[in-house]
Parts: sequence; structure tokens; C-alpha cells
Amino acid sequence: MIPARIVAFVALGVGLGALAGVVWWAVVDLPAYVVRPDGGAGITERGLSEFVAGDAWFCALGLVVGVGLGLVAWRTLSGIGWPLVLLVAAVSFLAALICWLVGHQLGPDDFVQRLARARPGDQVPIELTLRAPASLLTWPFLAIVPVLLGSSLGPDEEEPKPLFKRRDRAESAVREPEHG
Repeated sequence: MIPARIVAFVALGVGLGALAGVVWWAVVDLPAYVVRPDGGAGITERGLSEFVAGDAWFCALGLVVGVGLGLVAWRTLSGIGWPLVLLVAAVSFLAALICWLVGHQLGPDDFVQRLARARPGDQVPIELTLRAPASLLTWPFLAIVPVLLGSSLGPDEEEPKPLFKRRDRAESAVREPEHG
């Protein structure tokens, strides 16, 4: 039963990674270089600041997908013990890689070739890719947070259960009948 759940979890991670890649491609507004009459190309200061937007959206998607994968893993696979952390980290990293690949493939093709073909006045958007590869690490980091919180704050399955529940002192006090 557990191996089937693990395979289903990996498939979920791959599917969410691909879906996140499509969302990433759809939400990022890529800045564009404008080709000048002399053949050079320039970009505005605002355009330069938008270079970070692709990575920011990638990390935001990593928050949603990563935490989602962590919650699903904790609810369905917590019985496998400590290897769950490694599984969640690996699957979420795979999902991040797939997101990057799908978004990059859907985005504009090679920037240098498009810039070489452009005419004066044309706007040539940059490629959709990660400029900070460390963004890939946000996905597994955020995915293991629910697992670690669930294991540290949840009930301990190995702790022995008491045979008798302790009563509150107020409940166990014997009341004397009132004599009037």
C-alpha cells in the first residue's frame, strides 16, 4: 500500500510542477529590449527591475506547491518515518525543475537569435528562465516545513498512553453534604 502511495505522490509532484510551469509562464510579464536605429538594444530601468519578477513568481509558486506537497505527504505518508523528509524534499525539487523546464519551453525561444533578427523599433522580450538558481531550493525548503511541524507538534505515536486519565483536582474532591 505504501509504495503505491509513494508513486502517486511522485506523480502528484510531477503534475503540479508542470501545472506551475504553465502558471509561471502565464503570470510573468517579461521585460523587453527595444532595438535602436543604430542596431543596439536598450532597456528601461523599470525593465531592469522586472528581471527579478520571474524569480519572484517562481518562488511564490514554490510556496503554494511546496506547502501543498508537504501537507499531502504528511497526511498520507507520515507512517514511513524520517525518510518522508527526504522524499518530500526530492519530489518538491523535481517539481521545481519541471516547472522551470515547462515555463522555459513555453516562453520565448533563444534571446540572442530573436535580437539578431529584430529590426529597429522592435521589442524583444527576455527569456523566461531563473536568474537565481537558488530559487529552486525554496520549493523543497517550503515543502518540508509542514512535515517538520507535523512531526514536532503533532501527537507522538511512540509515547505510551496512560492507563487511566488523571482527574482534575476540582473533579476529584469529595463534597460533603450540606446540613441545614
